[in-house]
Order: sequence, then structure tokens, then C-alpha cells
Amino acid sequence: MKRFLPLLLFLLGLVVLAGVYFLVLKKPSEDSEDEADLIEVSLNDRPFASLTPKSDGHWLKLKVEKIKIEAESLDYELLYSLPDGRTQGVPGTILLKGQTSIERDLLLGSESSGKFRYDEGVEDGTLTLRFRNSQGNLIAKFATKFHLESGVTKLTSVDGKFSFELSKSSPKTFFVTMETFGIPVDAPGNVVSGPYGIFASAAASFPGSVKLPSGSVYMLDGGSWSKIEGGDAPDIGIFVGVSE
Repeated sequence: MKRFLPLLLFLLGLVVLAGVYFLVLKKPSEDSEDEADLIEVSLNDRPFASLTPKSDGHWLKLKVEKIKIEAESLDYELLYSLPDGRTQGVPGTILLKGQTSIERDLLLGSESSGKFRYDEGVEDGTLTLRFRNSQGNLIAKFATKFHLESGVTKLTSVDGKFSFELSKSSPKTFFVTMETFGIPVDAPGNVVSGPYGIFASAAASFPGSVKLPSGSVYMLDGGSWSKIEGGDAPDIGIFVGVSE
């Protein structure tokens, strides 16, 4: 029996390698399987998403509004980077049941038995929304990067294409800058850049100077769009660049 042991170990190794190959290397990702039949959603019909930081910077309030996609459920996933290079995640699933808007408080850290551990130094991450039908199949997906900042006067998107220079500093306020997928009300024209949104932990006005890569800049003011002349904006909010 001993003389067959090396052969048996060799065959066992081949079986293990084959299993790893087919189960890991050859396994298609969930999204690569599901994304073949995603529906096309126009800008005006996309959901509007926002991440608003709380005053301590440890929580982000996720809001998804203007949900027009006929879906059974919504998966959300917030991924963010830590200063040491690690990536943390906050996933969740919501049964929509006809809801057109949802809210969730997302913790940048962890909770156990009522005790919280906060992740410090979070500056950026990714928000992904996945809409699924009653069979659990992916029908629409949206992803964007967000930038969490405090103690700065120039707010920027992660892609570097959008910026907002605050007229004065607000060191105790946290800001999130992100693309918002959709817009709360129909666009004022053909959108060529954005939409970008800035959301603050403080309920105050933050005037400043806004820059977009192309198009005339419009800001959503209440329920209507206002054209920004010379880049001077009365407050943070939702911005788009429109071709004219």
C-alpha cells in the first residue's frame, strides 16, 4: 500500500487543483452573469441617490428617491477605503413593495451588542445599487464613487471632473460629493456632465464657486433649475452641465 501512496497523493492533488480551477478561476462573477439583459434607463427616469453625512462623520444617510424601475427588491452596497488600504463594506437588501423612495443609516464601522466601533480616516468609496425582479435576476444597476471631506474649502468629486470652492471654510462640517445617478426633476436640457451632488452634515447655506467639465452649469434650486452665471453658486446642491 505504501508504494501506491505517492501516486494517490498526486491524484488527490490533481483533483484539488481541478476543483479550484472550476469553482474559482472559471466561476463567472455574479454581475457578469446578470448584466447581459440590463434595461436601459434614461437620465430622467433613473433613481436619485444621495449620501448625507451626520455631524460626527461616522454615519451616512442613504436616500434613494424617484424609484420608477419596476423591481421586486433593491440591493445596496457601500464600499469604502481605510487609510491602511483595507476595504470595508455595508450591504443590504430592501423589498420595495411599490415604494418609490427608501432611507437607510449606514455606519462607517461596526456594531456588536449595542457597542459601536468607528472607522477613522474614511475619505472615499463606492455606492452600488442593484434592482432585481421577482426571480432575483438583476434588471438594473448603478454605481458611483463618493468623496467624504471635512476641514477643506475645495470639494471635489473622486473623478476630479467636478469641484466646488467654498466661499469660507466650515471645519466642523462633513461633506459628501458624488454623482447621483438621476435627478429629482427633469433636466433643463441635454445633460453633458453630471449630475453631481454635494450633501452636508450641517443645515446651513454654503455659497461658493462651481466648476463642471463641459456645458452651461445649472443648479437645482428647490424644485426648479437655475442657471449659474460666472460659476458663483448660492449654495451646494445638485449640479448638471447642459449643452446649449
